[in-house]
Amino acid sequence: MTLKWDGHTHTRFCYHGNPAELSEYVERAIELGFTRYSVTEHPPLPDEWVVDPALMAELAMPMAELPEYFEYVREAKERYADRIEITVGLEMDYLYGNEAFSDAMLEPYMDVLEDVVVSVHYLPGIGGMRCVDFTADDFRETLLPYYGSMDRAAEAYFDHIEMSIAWAAKLPMRKRIGHPLLITKFSQVLPAIDEALIRRRLERLVPLLKEAGIGVDVNVAGLRVPTCGSAYAPEWFIRLCRENGIETVYGSDAHKPEHVGANWEYYESVR
Repeated sequence: MTLKWDGHTHTRFCYHGNPAELSEYVERAIELGFTRYSVTEHPPLPDEWVVDPALMAELAMPMAELPEYFEYVREAKERYADRIEITVGLEMDYLYGNEAFSDAMLEPYMDVLEDVVVSVHYLPGIGGMRCVDFTADDFRETLLPYYGSMDRAAEAYFDHIEMSIAWAAKLPMRKRIGHPLLITKFSQVLPAIDEALIRRRLERLVPLLKEAGIGVDVNVAGLRVPTCGSAYAPEWFIRLCRENGIETVYGSDAHKPEHVGANWEYYESVR
């Protein structure tokens, strides 16, 4: 029987999310029959990590809030212990060239963290680091000309996923790569990425994930994004991971309570 587990969710500590309290998310998860619920908030980023100061302010919580966040989730974990298993987690960004920042930030919390989703949100672009999932216009203006084509941008994106796997391999807690096809968020309005390229690069991840003991976030957020319309992990890739003993975990990527459990049927239907 499939464990009904939402493995990728956010909280009011997400500055591009929703002010709803964690209890609203958890109560919805319980109502929908989930038995495990991982809270995986965006942790702090290095100062001036991205070029745009206004965008920087909404990407992640300040460092001073990190202890408060852990206490917030721990309190909910205890309060709901007899109704649902809540796991304490983070959605770690792979910080190309600044992995030491992440190492130092995680070190005091190694005994607290139960779940880590490791995601690639940033690539080098015009002027510095850029978000691959900010807006289609921003991608078109700051990443597409930098790489010269969507295929080259996609190759760079998958290179960074491979580097994120190498970085995450040493982490002792349960871990998985986040939304492995986030690069397709704007696929309906940007030039197409070669499907053969996507298949080749996803297939190449499988032995790396298996060796590192890292799972996959079957992230359904793309299904509710008008410029995408598909999950960030295709069915064939989910099956291939399972055939190779790689853990696959449904992820709503909830940024508001009504996202919890969204499109669960996509995940459940993959056999």
